[in-house]
Amino acid sequence: MPSFAANLSMMFNEVPFLERFGAASEAGFDAVEFLFPYDFPAPEVAAKLKEHDLVQALFNAPPGDWAAGERGISALPDRIPEFRESIEKALEYARALNCSTLHIMAGMMPDPAAYDEMRACYVENIRFAADACQAEGVTVALEPLNSRDVPGYLMPTSAAVAKVVEDVGRPNVGIQFDFYHVQIMEGDLAKRFEALLDDVVHVQISGVPERHEPNIGEINYTYLFNLIDRLGYSGYVGCEYNPLGATLDGLRWLFD
Repeated sequence: MPSFAANLSMMFNEVPFLERFGAASEAGFDAVEFLFPYDFPAPEVAAKLKEHDLVQALFNAPPGDWAAGERGISALPDRIPEFRESIEKALEYARALNCSTLHIMAGMMPDPAAYDEMRACYVENIRFAADACQAEGVTVALEPLNSRDVPGYLMPTSAAVAKVVEDVGRPNVGIQFDFYHVQIMEGDLAKRFEALLDDVVHVQISGVPERHEPNIGEINYTYLFNLIDRLGYSGYVGCEYNPLGATLDGLRWLFD
């Protein structure tokens, strides 16, 4: 079986965020991920990781105004200074949490006519971020987000992200392959994952279509977990799903 990381933004939400580290450890996880740590001082989060002997597998760079619907600013030409400041903030947390993978979101495309300009900005900003991260031993992860859940997101497919990774041309930039998003947009999961494996730096899972536990829905994860092992992927698999009920009750898929 792959190595799994509990997503603390979505799992164990029966308790406050800082208590979820202990809950994940008690449930058998040795690694965690989450969206954003910035509501808490980095030393406080780091202390929770140390207390419960957990690895921080991944977190996201600041996304802009999340409450207002922003989903990243790296592709927004009028936000370049803000983006570059946000990378320094993210790296402060990466150092404190000893986290080696940072997810950078692209942003929302207000008008399809803006695609070329936004994509060019995205490529240049990711190069900047990659160079800053390289000095800290951090890998940049780029993830497609499906257009059903996030309509208007600049990078909706793994094919689009793979081309950006190629164009960025930095060794520490790769794909965050979320089987949930890829299934909704493209399907053909096994062949697609295998084709992109050399560029995959992080994996995430959840059931489709409702984003619950991976054993609920249309994806055969037993097959995919065996494939992941057979292909030699050695990174973490993030459990980025919304538990259908109590988090612990839904973990039977992991231990059965």
